[in-house]
Amino acid sequence: MKKVFNSFILLFIVAAGWAATVNSVSVYTQRPADSEAVYFTSDNYRIKADGSIDVTDELQRALNEVKEKYNFGIVFIPEGKYRISRTIYIPNAVRLIGYGKNRPIVFLAKDSPGYQQEVSTDKGKANYMFWFTGGIVRPGSEPRDAGAGTFYSAISNIDLKIESGNPHAVALRTHFAQHSFVSHVDIHIGEGKAGLFDVGNEMEDVRFFGGDYGIYTTKTSPSWQMMMINTWFEGQRKAAIRTQEGGLTIVRLYVRNVPVVIELNPNRSDKIYMEDCTWEGVKNAGVVVSNEGLSPNQLSMRRIVCKQVPVFIRFRESGKEIAGESNLYKVKDFSYGLHIKDMSATPEFKTEVSMEKLSKKPPVPVNDIPAIRSMTRWVNIRNLGAKGDGESDDTEVFRKAIEEYDVIYVPQGWYIVSQSLKLKKNTALIGLNPVSTQLKLKESTSAFSGFGSPVPLLEAPQGGNNFVSGIGLNTGAYNYRAVGCKWMAGADSYMNDVKFLGVHGTMTKGALTQQQRRNNVPQISTPEEPVCFQGKDKAWDNQHWSLWITNGGGGVFKDIWTASTYATNGIYVNNTATPGRIYAMSVEHHVRNEVRFKNVSNWQVYALQLEEETRESPDCQQIELQNCSNILFANLYLFRVIRVETPFPYAIRTWNCKDIEFYNVHNFTQMRFTTDLVCYDVNTRQDVRPWEFTRLTISGEESRLAPLCAEPGKVEMLATGFEYAEGMARDSKGNVYFSEQRMRRIYKWDVATEQLSLVADFPWQPLSLACDTQDNLLVFFKYYPQPGNMVGGNPETVIELPDAAGTTFSHWGNDGFATRVYSIRPDNPEETIRLLDRVRMNSIPSVTKSLYPAHRWRDLHDFDEISVRKPEYCFVAPDGVTVIPEQYDFARSSSVLEAVPGRPFYVADEYNHRLVRMDVNPDGTLENLTHFLNHGEFGSAIDGQGNVYVAEGHIYVFDKQGNVVKEIRVSERPTSIVVAGNDGNTLFIAARSSLYRYTIHP
Repeated sequence: MKKVFNSFILLFIVAAGWAATVNSVSVYTQRPADSEAVYFTSDNYRIKADGSIDVTDELQRALNEVKEKYNFGIVFIPEGKYRISRTIYIPNAVRLIGYGKNRPIVFLAKDSPGYQQEVSTDKGKANYMFWFTGGIVRPGSEPRDAGAGTFYSAISNIDLKIESGNPHAVALRTHFAQHSFVSHVDIHIGEGKAGLFDVGNEMEDVRFFGGDYGIYTTKTSPSWQMMMINTWFEGQRKAAIRTQEGGLTIVRLYVRNVPVVIELNPNRSDKIYMEDCTWEGVKNAGVVVSNEGLSPNQLSMRRIVCKQVPVFIRFRESGKEIAGESNLYKVKDFSYGLHIKDMSATPEFKTEVSMEKLSKKPPVPVNDIPAIRSMTRWVNIRNLGAKGDGESDDTEVFRKAIEEYDVIYVPQGWYIVSQSLKLKKNTALIGLNPVSTQLKLKESTSAFSGFGSPVPLLEAPQGGNNFVSGIGLNTGAYNYRAVGCKWMAGADSYMNDVKFLGVHGTMTKGALTQQQRRNNVPQISTPEEPVCFQGKDKAWDNQHWSLWITNGGGGVFKDIWTASTYATNGIYVNNTATPGRIYAMSVEHHVRNEVRFKNVSNWQVYALQLEEETRESPDCQQIELQNCSNILFANLYLFRVIRVETPFPYAIRTWNCKDIEFYNVHNFTQMRFTTDLVCYDVNTRQDVRPWEFTRLTISGEESRLAPLCAEPGKVEMLATGFEYAEGMARDSKGNVYFSEQRMRRIYKWDVATEQLSLVADFPWQPLSLACDTQDNLLVFFKYYPQPGNMVGGNPETVIELPDAAGTTFSHWGNDGFATRVYSIRPDNPEETIRLLDRVRMNSIPSVTKSLYPAHRWRDLHDFDEISVRKPEYCFVAPDGVTVIPEQYDFARSSSVLEAVPGRPFYVADEYNHRLVRMDVNPDGTLENLTHFLNHGEFGSAIDGQGNVYVAEGHIYVFDKQGNVVKEIRVSERPTSIVVAGNDGNTLFIAARSSLYRYTIHP
């Protein structure tokens, strides 16, 4: 990894004794040009930047002006010294950013009124320099503290100082939520109380000097974790940090000359994770722990270097201590709380510690946060002709800029694009507020519309060294093929402060007097009203993934909020072993899945937060891990809101994973429907029951809870936990596929490994599955025309099939969609998806097999006529010899069957509970229908001896003449059946929630 020399590296140089002092380093060395920003200069406000006058009122006016004019935005403050004397309130979604060769300094004047006594009515018992709030604080009104709905607020590249005579002053109050942060700030607290009260979301490169505390805090406003990267604490009088339930996730902290590093409040717990930290000169104890023995207490620490820290841990109630090894030692691994050795182990509350003595200080921890690209290289996209007005198409301006420049600055504005923006290897896109700087698709943009493979709004190339920061990616509500970002860049790439917009976190632009709040209505990302059905926006879950990291993609992803309910899931990582690090990612409000990892190794995930809402995501699978290894999750929070009224079985579902480590897991909700199991492995059927634990390892060595035995004459459950398993099909190797329609998932049972895998979860409902002669998987799916999508100059429509008239299923809302078929290669579905061609039925010269519904519900009594009807059109599979005659009954059938010329073909008359037999013509059409049995429901199958298996509550077996052979009893009602296996001697059964098998002949 390339070395990144920034201010934090310099901090460690100081700590190593290589320098006596170091000044803060300005990140934004020049004035960023932005026509929508406010500049706090003497040209615009009655101020001086030399500290000679009080600028409190004018700075407050500047912040309020941004909020009032735009609803969100930036106030830029140039290098200089600025004196204040009262609290300045920063409204939600407004950022205060400094620039210049040196950082500007804002200082609280000596003996400022109101800072000498404790404020007994205040939550923090203090008075503040800056207070982040939920809106503008009008004169005479009480401030509304920032909360769980306060997004996009920040202070960056500004130093703060509390002068003497202000003992109850605190520099910052920061109880905000997503995309809110403090970065590149030195806080000189002096005689004051603290640098910061009430943490929120994320901080980076922040240094605290002096004070009673650097930070003191309660839990964050949404009760989630707090991410702290590259922080410094020095000279606090009581403790560097005092906390309760703050969820502190700390990477590369340096602290020296303090009595205590972290003190938990009495009778309170916390979930603290620390990594690659250095403690020096800690007089009393590194961490003071309360609530001994309670599982909500989760303390995990890795690679902590301690110099002159005689006591590493002290337990408040018992007085027990964990002493250090020597004057200089390293804590390689420490964990306190509930431990689960692997998924089959019994949970055990314990303390584990591994220390080693050191003879000298180890090397400085490598900083993996890249420095922002030098402002001397920034090229302003507005100067190149981009409008950013939310209407004009800026695609070509961006494309040309990407070709010619490496560092592109994107000032505030909503930039419309109509084609994918493909970055070059070293391209950097830099914005400074992801709600006010957006790359945006209009609804039904042609290149992103209709059915097809994923099309990214933004694409980072394989092996790239890309840098994307401070930008919102908005794929709209109706762009079926859209992906927010396809990321294939390498280990040194960086994505920071990026919002994937859609529903939650969407804000209207414009003056506050023109805003209209639409409560209790699911909002889409355009001014249009949503189309709702049963309380849900019909646009939800119609797009591909928001953030797709694939094909060797990796790097650092920090402070990302992906909460577009229109997307299949918030982040999908697949097919990569490139190291990746996630810091402070919020993934929320998706209908079916939040996070999915497939074929991934060498990733570390810190402070990942998931939340499920009652309207969008009561059925959402939060995390899916498949074929993954060597992955760390630290301080993982799994949350369902208080409004959710239904249970859910498991938060994390795993398939064939190994070496997955979880440190500090919090599975919670305020109501009784906490997710039942934290983790469930589909193939071993092992689960994890505790809702709170400090450490869990998925070793990959766990045995199957109920070993597979394939005992002849008995039905054996292979896997369970599905909403409604159906659509069963087989390939030439005997592998079996099935699907869940509403949950839009497709699964494969591999007969060689005897394991189940998740093949795909595209945003189209699979109705049934089949395979062609080349083992392409054919997916019958329901397709609704995309609103606003134009095809041939007309709105996209579907054809009403003539055979729909014979069944009442086609009434009462079961119209307006088409049943279509796409194909995929199961080993690479994302890159191989294609729609099957619709051709005339008589245009295929040679037919090997045709596919028909396994059963038909024809309650208007035309079953016999429709079954032998010859449709005018068919779909043709990629092999060119498998055809699917076009007919409406695919929309209701739970599976399809293969009709092979020259062999008998059986179909169930579901309405009359009857099985019929037909002949198959050379062109794949059917004729000579005869009534075979007075049994029939969902499907049928034929074994190698010609016996017919009929699913009707249980499974009944008949010989070729229709005589009863036997009954196979199944604990759940079968939905589809198929004879498969590597020897063709196994009956596989999809039955509601489970997959079963039955050995036909011993």
